[in-house]
Amino acid sequence: MAIFGQGGQRRRTGQGGFRRQGVLRAAAAAAQQLTRPDGHGRGALAAFGVLSAADLVGVNSSPRGLRRAAKPLLMPALAVHVLRRRPDTSAPVPKALVAGLAFAAAGDTALLFDEHKPAFLLGMAAFLGTQVSYTAGCTGLGALRGIARKPWPAVGCLAGWAAVNAALAPTLDKQLRLPVAGYSLALVAMTVTALGVGGRVGAGAAAFLGSDLLIGLKEAGREVPSQEVLIMAGYLLGQYLLTSGWLEHHDARQTA
Repeated sequence: MAIFGQGGQRRRTGQGGFRRQGVLRAAAAAAQQLTRPDGHGRGALAAFGVLSAADLVGVNSSPRGLRRAAKPLLMPALAVHVLRRRPDTSAPVPKALVAGLAFAAAGDTALLFDEHKPAFLLGMAAFLGTQVSYTAGCTGLGALRGIARKPWPAVGCLAGWAAVNAALAPTLDKQLRLPVAGYSLALVAMTVTALGVGGRVGAGAAAFLGSDLLIGLKEAGREVPSQEVLIMAGYLLGQYLLTSGWLEHHDARQTA
């Protein structure tokens, strides 16, 4: 009986394993179909627009069900756009951009629960990955040459970072001061390299920076009219401009 029971358990485990493998294969096939290149990726970009509108509507809604449904899907929609707009599967993928969007999706999901400090810190850590990915990617797009030609925006950003942190740090929770200072430095580094690239990439980084500055003011207890809407609008505009500008540079480099 014991042997039979063990054998039966093994058979049940095997059936469960087959089911899991089937689910994984189905998920992989769906992901492959979803990201299959079509040369333009307009469907995914339209989905990003619809999701953005839903999220902005849901920012001040109560309960936040609409926003909770839309927000985690925003950056995946942009990432799918990046992958689908390739002419074929052999075309190279801007990996730093896709990685940054993936980290941002994780951060967006964590920040849905930002009333809890661990979730806020987890979201900040995920967005730190976004800033590092974007900084590396912008450096690959020639940011250092742009900074060497026009260093003053970089100097201004770093001076602004020091001034804002000095002003806000005393009003922040002590446990947040060091993480906020480190994250904001990474954000400013990303902005500096994006401004070195210029065009839409630089404009997108500036919008992203403005959005996160509003978050910093909120955490420091400084209220601004329509603050939540402005935070999300700046973030969504920033991510769109960064992505579209990055893809323009990527296409130009591939053509060259």
